[in-house]
Amino acid sequence: MDFMKEYEKWLGSGALSEAETEELQSIAGNPKEIESRFYGPLEFGTAGLRGTMAVGLHNMNIYVIRWATQGFANVIAAEGEDAKRRGVAICMDCRLHSMEFARAAAEVCAGNHIHVRIFESLRPTPELSFAVREYRCQAGINVTASHNPKEYNGYKVYWEDGAQLPPHHADAIARELEKIDIFTGVRRMDYDEAVSAGLIEVLGEETDQKFMANVTSMINDRETVAKVADTFKMVYTPFHGCGYKLVPEALKALGIKHLLCEPRQMVIDGSFPTVVSPNPENPEGFYLAIDLARENDVDFILGTDPDSDRVGIMIRDRGGEYRPVTGNQTGVLLLDYLIGAMRRSGKLPEHPVALKTIVTTEMARKVAESNGVACYDTFTGFKFMAEKKGQLESSGQGKVIFSYEESYGYMLGDYVRDKDAVTASMLLTEMAAWYAAQGMTLFDALEALYKKYGYYAEKTHNLVMPGLDGLTRMAALMKRLREAPPEEISGVRVAVRKDYADGTVTDCASGAKSTMELSGSNVLRFELTDGTTILVRPSGTEPKIKVYILTQGADAEDCAANLERYGRWVASLQD
Repeated sequence: MDFMKEYEKWLGSGALSEAETEELQSIAGNPKEIESRFYGPLEFGTAGLRGTMAVGLHNMNIYVIRWATQGFANVIAAEGEDAKRRGVAICMDCRLHSMEFARAAAEVCAGNHIHVRIFESLRPTPELSFAVREYRCQAGINVTASHNPKEYNGYKVYWEDGAQLPPHHADAIARELEKIDIFTGVRRMDYDEAVSAGLIEVLGEETDQKFMANVTSMINDRETVAKVADTFKMVYTPFHGCGYKLVPEALKALGIKHLLCEPRQMVIDGSFPTVVSPNPENPEGFYLAIDLARENDVDFILGTDPDSDRVGIMIRDRGGEYRPVTGNQTGVLLLDYLIGAMRRSGKLPEHPVALKTIVTTEMARKVAESNGVACYDTFTGFKFMAEKKGQLESSGQGKVIFSYEESYGYMLGDYVRDKDAVTASMLLTEMAAWYAAQGMTLFDALEALYKKYGYYAEKTHNLVMPGLDGLTRMAALMKRLREAPPEEISGVRVAVRKDYADGTVTDCASGAKSTMELSGSNVLRFELTDGTTILVRPSGTEPKIKVYILTQGADAEDCAANLERYGRWVASLQD
């Protein structure tokens, strides 16, 4: 694409506001900036779109939103009149311009005679998934950039099962977008006119109530929570985002009496004024919550990201320090607790199943199988977990009780098909209260799990490759690892090599090849002779390659030494 020609097209379109025109004119003497904004469109993938907010083809703005929605509308319309009647549910998070973008998407859907159910204000991502299923919509749109910094926004798309789009539908939208002119190819109807015409319907508290009824049905042990309710205290932060209302409601419905919400971060603000990054994976964002916990002698801190689909926790150790718990550790704690709690309450199904991703700790498999629960791997992304859940349950092979990935996402119940920090927050709190009733903190509980199931440790390295050449460098690294795979890593031989692109499995000692069930994803896996697994995959939403080290050892120190040793090899990949 000729980026200067595209830049001039935008300037001469007549569609831009005065402020937008001034923004583009201000970069007229900066060809590098012009190229970064106009060298090509944001790539539409299974996660939809995500990018920084600015005027330009490669940015998030109202024109890109309308263009993407027109492509999505074409795919929905191709399903027939019933699909248009069933329509689209639309939701948004707290970010700057999210409501504006959501209403723009609604106008395009209405302009294509597709019925819209749009939330009156920001809502958690899992409630959007719920709404798609509850109202039997054909599709869903969520304007959110999840846990990314404030400069970002995004556009997630869902299909009728309430899960994010499968690859073939994402590909269909991408093909449609190639045919659509961003300014002249979009059909729109004025928002208020569409409301009057019945094409746009506004969702509010009635949907919250339906969603929360499903959430609270997941409670396993109100009685034990009630026993410790007078003494159990916790801190919660929504990081300025969508969890501010429904997460406290869920915790109070559970029976929590002493819920301390961090007041500055309960303020809805898409500029996230108290944190550099509103991501519960980053422990530094919890500093205000930790101060509140110290002031009130609290053992358990919980935080949800801006669209309330991810949840992170911090726990107090025996020395009184607050420690972050990784997504892998949190998932293992919750899986072990749920199996026991569901068994005690009579909720455990006959053939229980746990799902995890290929990059999630193998400790989850050990916990599941040690307790008679089958465990299956999927690719990274809850659309794949939703698909696997559907396959297993429709065929009668098992009932999925828990699905999770290492990046702080947990899916429970049958009413959503995406990460759900509302339900997960409630059950994590139930778990913390249950352990409190046993005289244990979650720090004690985690130590006990390692003693019971063995010592495991994990670390994710992000090899960031920004700039226009980032994708080229990422592709080159993956190509090199395929064409000249390592025979050993940090002095330990590779026993088995797996390529999830074509599903091949190579026994490195004999050279024998076989195939595995999973294929079609750009991921490489190296299984070492000491039981360590290293996986390499390009991120689907950011300019980086993620390298996962999954290891085990005789004790915690042994695991830490493995992470350090293999981390040096990971660092060498960027040399």
